[in-house]
Amino acid sequence: MKAIVQDRYGSADVLELREVAEPTVGPRDVLVRVRAAGVDRGAWHLMAGEPYAVRLGTGLRAPRQPIRGGELAGVVQRVGAEVTGFVPGDEVFGSGSGTFAEYAAVREDRLAPKPAGLTFPEAAAVPVSGVTALQALRDQARLQPGQRVLVIGASGGVGSFAVQVAKAFGGHVTGVCSAGKVDAVRALGADEVIDYAQRDVTDGTQHFDVVLDIGGGRPLRGLRRALAPRGTLVVVGGEGGGRWLGMSRQLGAVLLSPFVRQRLRMLVSVVRTPDLVALTELIDRGTVRPLVDRTFPLAAAPDAVRALVAGTVTGKVVVTL
Repeated sequence: MKAIVQDRYGSADVLELREVAEPTVGPRDVLVRVRAAGVDRGAWHLMAGEPYAVRLGTGLRAPRQPIRGGELAGVVQRVGAEVTGFVPGDEVFGSGSGTFAEYAAVREDRLAPKPAGLTFPEAAAVPVSGVTALQALRDQARLQPGQRVLVIGASGGVGSFAVQVAKAFGGHVTGVCSAGKVDAVRALGADEVIDYAQRDVTDGTQHFDVVLDIGGGRPLRGLRRALAPRGTLVVVGGEGGGRWLGMSRQLGAVLLSPFVRQRLRMLVSVVRTPDLVALTELIDRGTVRPLVDRTFPLAAAPDAVRALVAGTVTGKVVVTL
């Protein structure tokens, strides 16, 4: 099969289109014919091997799993002996490793039936980013109707879902993004949109019940200034935390939380079937819709990653096959 692989860590230049063997299918795995694969920030971290701490799990000198990609939508080709929820021909979406390829073997408990109203590229944009937003707001922030929510990074993959999920849960949403993406975030349903270059949302003049900081570099003390006295901060992603550990702000939040009235949380998201089903319900109701900026053919997957890193993407980019 064709796949996007890498032999060493580095920029998108290390990614190459090659012919490789199809993945083996374990007893609880589902072999999916990939029709589309979402490009999330995790794909960049695994490609670059940064922060360096990720190499402890992926390989110190080179990635043990050379095929990139972490989310997909496609059609079931065959199933493992212990799989009971899917049969060949089912249209599915979910998360697994090595999805920038014609075929990917994915654990059954990380798949769900594809939402009927979505195309394959739209469905592929959902699993990682959508579940991250859902878990941040529902599980970590415990968002309640009427609460004021600040989404920093509202135009990105997770942020575009967070705005919609927060609105679906009854929140009053303020999104923060660059000037060129203000209209897109407003179209997602945000009640207020702030251009970060024009206004510092952490100056203490406004306070929110929930602050969701997605891959930003703002210091913890500034984020706390934007919080209500008993508000909840959820820090998502490892951006701005240094090349070695990458999670200094998250760990700082967890260590400080027991000593302050505010709830300070970090999120390490894992995609599971129940959360994919919960997102499907929101999608079917028309309250959440993936925002796909553009698509790239498999051979151009390095360009998709470059676009993500350059910050030119509104919502998600998707690789199609």
